[in-house]
Amino acid sequence: MSGHILVVDDEVGIRELLSEILTDEGYDVHLAENAEAARAFRIQRRPDLVLLDIWMPDTDGVTLLKEWAGGGQLTMPVVMMSGHGTIDTAVEATKLGAADFLEKPVALAKLIDTVSKAINRGVVLPRRAPSMDLSALGKSQLILELKKRLTQIAGNTAPVMLVGEPGCGFEVCAQFLHQPSTPWIEIKDRPRLVSDPLSLVETLGNGTLFLPDVYELGRLEQKGLGLLLDRIEHSGARLVCTSSRSLVSMAAAGEFDSRLFYRLSSLSIQVPPLREHHEDVPDIANFMLAQLVEEGMTPVRRLTTPALNQLRNFDWPGNLPQLNNVVRTLAVTALASEIDAADVNRVLAPMKLSTPPAAHGISLDIPLREARDAFERMYFEHLIQKEGGSMTRVADKSGLERTHLYRKLKQLNIRHGRRLDEEL
Repeated sequence: MSGHILVVDDEVGIRELLSEILTDEGYDVHLAENAEAARAFRIQRRPDLVLLDIWMPDTDGVTLLKEWAGGGQLTMPVVMMSGHGTIDTAVEATKLGAADFLEKPVALAKLIDTVSKAINRGVVLPRRAPSMDLSALGKSQLILELKKRLTQIAGNTAPVMLVGEPGCGFEVCAQFLHQPSTPWIEIKDRPRLVSDPLSLVETLGNGTLFLPDVYELGRLEQKGLGLLLDRIEHSGARLVCTSSRSLVSMAAAGEFDSRLFYRLSSLSIQVPPLREHHEDVPDIANFMLAQLVEEGMTPVRRLTTPALNQLRNFDWPGNLPQLNNVVRTLAVTALASEIDAADVNRVLAPMKLSTPPAAHGISLDIPLREARDAFERMYFEHLIQKEGGSMTRVADKSGLERTHLYRKLKQLNIRHGRRLDEEL
């Protein structure tokens, strides 16, 4: 016999017994005392089989199985174990992707037979690992709050507007709102909103319609989107849009239909840029690296702690796509299985040299007056969007008199939309 087996069980006696039996059978056995240790091992390599206990103190085995399935890491057979097993638990685990189920105490012959069959049967590796989900976006307080807000609106079918910087994770959030086993349609053919908008909902049912970068729509496309909204209203379907520009400012300047803006923004969620939850970068980078290994894009690689710290301390102006490109470059070009801080510095150095120092996208290599105007323009556009176009609240938040505020907005060429303010 041969193969690498990971045994996950919180009882040291069970771990040692299984290890002894399986080692005698010729297997290479690795041990994990809880779900956290199992996660860490799985990030570094794919075993040929996992024996996974259901009842563990930190995270139960079924939940861990769900995580692996959702994150594209369930690419090996998993046999569930439980001393309190029930048929219902076995059925649930099997539906989630478990290869088999063993009840404790496990009979020796049953254990060897089950392990042998599971390894020989194996799992067909996907040609392309699934994209990251919200759980892979991190565990910082900022991301946990984002997840809570998305969870609160998950059952509401009103249109959702996701706002933030490009690459911050819009599609991950939209996929989180998407109901499983329902259609997912991304609007990529924008002219279709003009020529035949209603055809987009023919097979939508109660699924999700995803429209990235809604601010790029022209006037006729905006009109078509309005017709589409009329059709899916109260149908159980949901429209999720994204924008990296202030639609409030665009509506005030007449660049975006104000009525459509209010309809699209009935539920608005801010998605934070990567630099605002940089403590999540190590976990995200490890996830991205594991995905590359699963896809067969690179041999098994490991990011060392100093390397992860280097990644964490970078600003990531390009957010997730930039991090993914860096991890991919590191995985493909590293000369050893361990990617260290020197490797990270080698890849990041050209980015630091080619990109002038910036503060929230404002170059620090321009004259002071231009930098000040750029900051003030960004500051007031942010306040206008945050306060829904209310000049009263913008004046209050900025500490300016209304007259002074209007003069400042005119100077910065920001259309403040006094009419919008009066509607509020």
